[in-house]
Amino acid sequence: MDFGLVLQTDPPASTVVGLMRRAERNGFRYGWTFDSAVLWQEPFVIHSRILEHTSRLTVGPMVTNPSTRTWEVTASTFATLNDMYGNRTVCGIGRGDSAMRVAGRPPNTLARLGEAVDAIRDLAEGREASVGGEPIRLPWVKGGRLPVWIAAYGPKALALAGQRGDGFILQLADPYLTEWMIKAVRTAAAEAGRDPDAVKICVAAPAYVGDDLAHAREQCRWFGGMVGNHVADLVARYGAHSDMVPDALTAYVEQRQGYDYAHHGRSGNPDTAFVPDEIVDRFCLLGPAEAHIERLRALRDLGVDQFAVYAMHDAREEVIDAYGAAVIPALS
Repeated sequence: MDFGLVLQTDPPASTVVGLMRRAERNGFRYGWTFDSAVLWQEPFVIHSRILEHTSRLTVGPMVTNPSTRTWEVTASTFATLNDMYGNRTVCGIGRGDSAMRVAGRPPNTLARLGEAVDAIRDLAEGREASVGGEPIRLPWVKGGRLPVWIAAYGPKALALAGQRGDGFILQLADPYLTEWMIKAVRTAAAEAGRDPDAVKICVAAPAYVGDDLAHAREQCRWFGGMVGNHVADLVARYGAHSDMVPDALTAYVEQRQGYDYAHHGRSGNPDTAFVPDEIVDRFCLLGPAEAHIERLRALRDLGVDQFAVYAMHDAREEVIDAYGAAVIPALS
């Protein structure tokens, strides 16, 4: 199992770079950042510094979207980083939540997302693609490689990940839901004539190592609110109790009142009081290192290839070091 670190690009950027360097020293192989240009600093500028100051880390957004930047700009950015640092990028992409909504625009349709996945990958790898009905190619790209991993929760998005993604990103660490969603992705891949096992599976969630569970829950409760934004969209589309989406994912948002993106992805978010302890415990990894290892072994047995640690809490360095000392060696 591979491990990744997920950070917001809060200033100063030097702190983000330093934490990524610390992660690489501790055996992490992926460095991910949020991508919301209004809320945080521009990630691709910081990705360049992360790549310069690490030697093995694969770097990318978790996640970008098809509308913040035009597809040729996104592809050219990835291709430039790959040309400079040797194909060490990965494109995590989704419909867009915070990046779109804080700018007053709705998330992208799945149809647009699917077209963008193909176009960005083709352009970044030197092939021609259609952008806005125009054939475009980046003539300077030589030997480029860009895996595109799709973030998804709902049935149609999961199908898209299986049909077109090089990888699937699931932002929660509940084994029951992970198994359900991996099955949906792999079924869609097989029906599309692809090798289901070729689609990489990344589970991303907060991890907090320690014995004080009450404190850990409060540091990570924000995650249930973030996931709740996507779940609320699913409930609006399919209903509160639908055969299309498990109640184990949707039931907890019934008490959700609203959401202020000013607190997005941050511990102490006041808009996440509706998230019960049970959801925090299911969606996140909390407790001593042994508890993390036990959950991660279960996820690995379900087919998870990477666990990406969200580190938006008060123990970032301690969690990175604890994973390097105990968790990563046990799962490598």
